[in-house]
Amino acid sequence: MASRSKSSQRWLKEHFSDPFVKRAQAEGMRSRAAYKLEELLARDRLLKPGMTVVDLGAAPGGWSQWVRQALGERGRVVALDILEMPPLAGVEFLHGDFREDAVLSQLETLLGDTPVDLVLSDMAPNKSGMDAVDQPRVMHLAELAMDFADHHLRPGGAFLIKLFQGVGFDDYVRELRRRYDKVSIRKPSASRQRSPEVYALAQGKRPR
Repeated sequence: MASRSKSSQRWLKEHFSDPFVKRAQAEGMRSRAAYKLEELLARDRLLKPGMTVVDLGAAPGGWSQWVRQALGERGRVVALDILEMPPLAGVEFLHGDFREDAVLSQLETLLGDTPVDLVLSDMAPNKSGMDAVDQPRVMHLAELAMDFADHHLRPGGAFLIKLFQGVGFDDYVRELRRRYDKVSIRKPSASRQRSPEVYALAQGKRPR
């Protein structure tokens, strides 16, 4: 128990001295994750006014908030999460578990016939601490996100997803390369260095 409280104290100390946390607080952003997205998308200038963006695993809303600001008045941001998310102006939010068919149907109804320009997925399952359990859960969510992009992303559109390196990672990236013209693996500076997370940015969706 002592070591756990030591590690949580260390996390709190790191969290509050983190420059991205300080910046998020100063700029009124919901989370430091907004700056991960800013860095991941800025290089390729992927966001343009009028786009439709779907944000999977959106709570607490840092990514949706940043996208809404970047799009200005035009375009749609549709967000989904298993956790509740306080309302954000100009963001349509669906509360539910993306793994459930009924929730996916609700999301599809919300989108209507609108082709999606960009799919973002920051989804991650609750961690048990055991790789043999956690990695398959991670990859299952990743497969569902890729399937959603297969069906709803317009040709030429882009897909950004958080992944954890481990079993199934290489095969997943290979599948992305079959579907998109360009795939990059990135680790933004706002991502904590000891975290195993990386982001795959797939651009130029090929026609099915």
